[in-house]
Amino acid sequence: MLIAQLSDPHVTTGPLAAEQATGLHWALGRVLALRPRPGCVVITGDLVNNGRPDEYVALRDIIGRFPLPVHLATGNHDDRESLLDIFGGTPCLGGGFSAHYHVDHPEATIVVLDSLTAGNGGGRLGDEQLGWLDGVLASRPAVPAVVCLHHPPVAVGVPAADAIRLADGDALAEVVGRHPHVVRVTAGHLHRAVTTAFAGTVLTTAPSTWVQASLTMTDEEEIGLVAEPTAFLLHRVSDDGCVTHTVQVSHAAGQTCWF
Repeated sequence: MLIAQLSDPHVTTGPLAAEQATGLHWALGRVLALRPRPGCVVITGDLVNNGRPDEYVALRDIIGRFPLPVHLATGNHDDRESLLDIFGGTPCLGGGFSAHYHVDHPEATIVVLDSLTAGNGGGRLGDEQLGWLDGVLASRPAVPAVVCLHHPPVAVGVPAADAIRLADGDALAEVVGRHPHVVRVTAGHLHRAVTTAFAGTVLTTAPSTWVQASLTMTDEEEIGLVAEPTAFLLHRVSDDGCVTHTVQVSHAAGQTCWF
């Protein structure tokens, strides 16, 4: 199964909204041009920029005619209530009214976690959601599983980002480590592509479809936004594991499609 992971589109409205909307639209068009086409798209958080209801309406307008399943995760810029108001009960949230859910595709189980928490931008899952995750993963042990969330559960060497990572990443690692069929843990938040070992599997973070963050690895320099290429990750999941490709969008000559 092919899973396209997009992240951090930061859709908004108003006079400065075009760049975010165009970035997401171009990335989705690039997904459609892939052969074979992916089975679904997961967008790992910061779906909108300010958590406003009108921004989720704008997001719905962008993805509403997209012909492949799209699964949405919360990020620190999102608002859970507004997300559920617009997308609750739709396939974008697994058909339910919760921001954490799972979708049982024949070839893979996709588990979407809700790491949104009030505060300084960091994330937390909590014991109840971690217990739910443990049960979901135990229910299909023979099928590869991909766990998706916004906040990376480990430090990546960027102090400003590490300060607002997943607070209970060690607890997540304990759960994931009990289930060897988890072939990938995917995150966003960093606006950069990062890969590291995690809990007996691999953690990857996806670039943003809008703008990337500077590689700022000391506290002496303020992290900023840079016009590096927009891109997404393409995960090829099989019984043998998962292989991940980075697919450039903004600086690529690759084919794209309208929808």
